[in-house]
Amino acid sequence: MTSIADLEIPGDGTGLAELFDAVPSLTCEMEQVIASSGHGLWLSGPSKEEIEAAMTGAGAIENYSLISSDDDRWLYDIEFDPETVDPLELVLEEDGTVLSASASGGSWLLSVRVLEREDVSSLYDRLVDNDVTPTIVRLFDVADESHSQCGLTQRQYETLVAAIDHGYFEIPREVSMQELSEELGISHQALSERLRRAYRALVTSELNVAEEEATAPPVPSD
Repeated sequence: MTSIADLEIPGDGTGLAELFDAVPSLTCEMEQVIASSGHGLWLSGPSKEEIEAAMTGAGAIENYSLISSDDDRWLYDIEFDPETVDPLELVLEEDGTVLSASASGGSWLLSVRVLEREDVSSLYDRLVDNDVTPTIVRLFDVADESHSQCGLTQRQYETLVAAIDHGYFEIPREVSMQELSEELGISHQALSERLRRAYRALVTSELNVAEEEATAPPVPSD
């Protein structure tokens, strides 16, 4: 059964360790789509000049190039030295999918999807073998979470995951609804309706709004 694990991984020993040492205020967030030659990482906190100076001086980083910018953060395509521990790459090598990844305060926080719960143990052991000891913050099976906590059906959950994986929620979008519907093998209309039902289920669940409240017309304010 497909499972999702949230892992906290210390930055020491990973490719970003030197950057955290050089600029402790650095925060990092993975772009949803892996860059062609490395990883797309949004970096923020220090100035652009401080970040690039730290990357230039980091032996664990072979190459980097600026892709885009957004307010006070910058998207870089970063290639780590092959000898450096790269948590994102280890997940991929263990046939997992990185749903999200961020780093701040010297630690990584990864949300990883695996095909079997036992795969989390394999990933954990792989990290430990590379002198990185992760903490499993949360581990749950997709069916359990989607039905009992989020209010989503299995199909709605899988559709949202596919939308995230293909960059549908990115700004700007990296895939159109038509392209996503073709990828999923369903009609544009069916995808639109499925996403709306999924949004409704999530909002109702997260805001703890009863179904009758969600359908009731708004009360005019005085």
